[in-house]
Amino acid sequence: MKILFYDAKKYDVDSFEKARENFPDIQVEYLEADINKKTAVLAKGYDAICAFVNADLSKEILQVLSEQGVVLLLMRCAGFNNIDLEETRRLGMTVLRVPGYSPEAVAEQAMALALSVNRRIHKEYIKVRENNFSLEGLMGRNFYGKTAGIIGTGKIGAAMARICKGFGMKVIAYDKYPNKNLDFIQYMELEDVLKNSDLVSLHCPLTVDNYHMINAKTISLMKDDVVFVNTSRGELVDTEDLIAGIRNHKFHGVGLDVYEEETDNVFENREQEIMEHSVTARLLSFPNVIVTSHQAFFTEEALSAISNTTLENALGYEKGEINQANLV
Repeated sequence: MKILFYDAKKYDVDSFEKARENFPDIQVEYLEADINKKTAVLAKGYDAICAFVNADLSKEILQVLSEQGVVLLLMRCAGFNNIDLEETRRLGMTVLRVPGYSPEAVAEQAMALALSVNRRIHKEYIKVRENNFSLEGLMGRNFYGKTAGIIGTGKIGAAMARICKGFGMKVIAYDKYPNKNLDFIQYMELEDVLKNSDLVSLHCPLTVDNYHMINAKTISLMKDDVVFVNTSRGELVDTEDLIAGIRNHKFHGVGLDVYEEETDNVFENREQEIMEHSVTARLLSFPNVIVTSHQAFFTEEALSAISNTTLENALGYEKGEINQANLV
């Protein structure tokens, strides 16, 4: 099995090389460049390519990969909404992913964002560094005794629900398929969760049905001064409507690890650029908003799990023993 990695950062290489000690028959090459029409041709002679959630795996790119002889797409992530799955089926390609690398890592980042925007940690850090010890503008609220609304109670949502319970919060949730193992959660319709929550945290995959599920209408249902967090997919939220809500003082705080315009930003250093017409710049202009760089997954434990599962997927494919849970 020969695999070509696209958009490989140093931490990717370090983690996968460590994991590859247990997979000596798998050959790996790493590219710093992400996949596009020009770089897709570099996959000639490889059985598989490995990409991340922001990679362009549209119809045209997939056709180029297929022409090079690639039969396997290894996603080192849980998401796959960036792949034209209909085209992969037509071309006879197999897509394998890492659905559950570390739900606790993402849930902990979600709570970190919630706590930070609630207690204005981002503002406080800057003020104190400038010898300003005033408490003006830093007022927060106790999460203890408040209500957390979890949208999606799969592995990550369940981990977030347990964290909220540990904080002494009442936990309510919306999910089409309630998790029977979470006996402390009260399940409600989405509208009721939004109406009754002091903290709303998104933990659901992106589908055709829930695209822009957070919009002007659903935002209007939320409590005034709600804390809103998204560590799932940016397209779950209509960003223009979110910005309008922020401007109308609907939110006490907003924490985003994902957002609609993130594709060109994810894991890239753009500090020398001026983003004049950027949604990102508009979000960053608000004092009660924190945006992080799609880093919720980024822990040592998660990277190790991603590396091992991805290589296990490759080996399983080669042996004809595909893990159906990882198959897209």
